[in-house]
Amino acid sequence: MNNTKEPSSILTIAKESLTEQSKALVRMADELGEEFENAVELILQTTGRVVVCGMGKSGLVGKKITATFASTGTPSFFMHPAEAFHGDLGMLAREDLLILISYSGETEEILNLLPSVKHFGNKIISLVGNIQSTMAKHSDIVLNIKVEREVCPNNLAPTTSTMATMGMGDALAVALIKMRGFQAADFARYHPGGSLGRRLLTRVKDVMHTRNLPSICADVTLKDALLTISEGRLGLVVIVEQGRVKGIVTDGDLRRALVNRVDINRSEIGAIMSESPVTIAPDMMLADAETLMLEKKIKALIVADQNLQMLGILEIFDR
Repeated sequence: MNNTKEPSSILTIAKESLTEQSKALVRMADELGEEFENAVELILQTTGRVVVCGMGKSGLVGKKITATFASTGTPSFFMHPAEAFHGDLGMLAREDLLILISYSGETEEILNLLPSVKHFGNKIISLVGNIQSTMAKHSDIVLNIKVEREVCPNNLAPTTSTMATMGMGDALAVALIKMRGFQAADFARYHPGGSLGRRLLTRVKDVMHTRNLPSICADVTLKDALLTISEGRLGLVVIVEQGRVKGIVTDGDLRRALVNRVDINRSEIGAIMSESPVTIAPDMMLADAETLMLEKKIKALIVADQNLQMLGILEIFDR
């Protein structure tokens, strides 16, 4: 049997698959109504955690939904229905809210939990493809994730239905983000190890250079200033007077002076310095400092206190 496909045929299959799945999402969006609003309100009112539960592919999607909730201000964890039936229900507190995921609404492992959950008094939101199913009938709120068919050629492998489930989970998460007023800085607090977390949680003082800072007096010759810039390895030198920042000279300034045939042995650095350079406070957020550098088109900022005493130097994109 020859399974080889022409490249054009493969691309056609892929494009048709994506197109059909996108249509399924649009149909689901068109059918959203009061139930979705009620689900968001119920989650917002929940004083406990959102516990997501699903088997198989639904469980995998449920873990992703859980992770999205947890990282965007909605405390959440995933509970495996089979493990819950054998003791993990102890993780569930009375104030927790359950989101049950089952496309058929008849997943045995989940149905086995319903009597206990009902006894505990937990509210239930169901993501289900059959709103007449057992799971739907025992839920407080039902979100319909029904699709016309799976994009799988045999209409068997969960494909469009899992995408619809994930889409519904993301829609809930986005609505909750908006309703909570969840901001980028809040997101960063839950992602301290990521690049966003480092940028939004890090302050200038955490990453600025503080050792061997290149600084000289205004009457130093350009030749000596050039040596100071080379030793500092930051491409600049700060001119200080009585301990206060007075000006700055970059290696670019020095190159332009050389092009203009300035005598580096006799000319003083003060003659080419930029007076009153931009300075920032050590407590400034790194993200704001980087934005300032991009706006000013400069690659480094002098970090100083209120008295213009130099504390450090921040290079653009310091980490």
